[in-house]
Amino acid sequence: MGRLLVSFVVCVPERFDFMKQQAIGVFDSGVGGLTVCRELIRSLPKEQLIYLGDTARVPYGTKSPATVTQYALEAAEFLCQQGVKLLVVACNTASAVALPKLRETFKLPVIGVLEPGARAAIASGDGRIGVVGTEGTINSGSYERALRSIAPEAAVFSAACPLFVPLAEEGWAAHRVARQIAGEYLAPLLAARIDTLVLGCTHYPLLQDAIRAVVGAEVRLVDSAAATAIEVADLLEEADLSADRLLGAQRFFVTDVPTRFKRIGAGFLGAELQSVEQVHIG
Repeated sequence: MGRLLVSFVVCVPERFDFMKQQAIGVFDSGVGGLTVCRELIRSLPKEQLIYLGDTARVPYGTKSPATVTQYALEAAEFLCQQGVKLLVVACNTASAVALPKLRETFKLPVIGVLEPGARAAIASGDGRIGVVGTEGTINSGSYERALRSIAPEAAVFSAACPLFVPLAEEGWAAHRVARQIAGEYLAPLLAARIDTLVLGCTHYPLLQDAIRAVVGAEVRLVDSAAATAIEVADLLEEADLSADRLLGAQRFFVTDVPTRFKRIGAGFLGAELQSVEQVHIG
């Protein structure tokens, strides 16, 4: 199924033990990637996480591929300086355009949210797949390429849903306006008779109820955050890098003042963010 293959240099046992206790690094342009952290915490409660939200330069979804790639490289460099054993690109836009450069630059496993979401969609559907995401993600065509690299016969239909992000961040996911906007965005996909819908932005899981109300019970929803957590767990086990003692701590960094991030981040993470530190990158 095109799974990411990772190779490591031969290490002495002490080195492997040290690597096991290192954190998983996660970055996004803002708070959306906290939904990935939430799933990682559920799947891997022993692991330590270090999260960076590039809140000074959010959103990535409206910026050029070159700019997003540069931002992603700077975010990854910061996390590597903290000492991490694996990078998770918890941003669909950065996953769509920056993964090749990140994997070329950093000598550790790098997982995006796009490929796991595509694999989960192919596994769960019958071949008529809808994808919703930011303008940057949809315009890149990366989900369509990823899906068709696995299942060339798949019929893929995409829709940019830029208003979903502010709805999620303002706490309006359960408001009637969220359902109305979802109805407008998803109408062409329903007309195409999709059987599976990929939530191609880490903000969108907060809008699952509104989306479900529009698409009905027959359409399968694929949460790329949950699919990514499963693949991270599999990769760590295969590489013998899973933490062998309880660490379970999380550290959060942002590139702008943390007040708003802390306020709305709890809804994405599903828990209060006790400490958030502002840093400069780039």
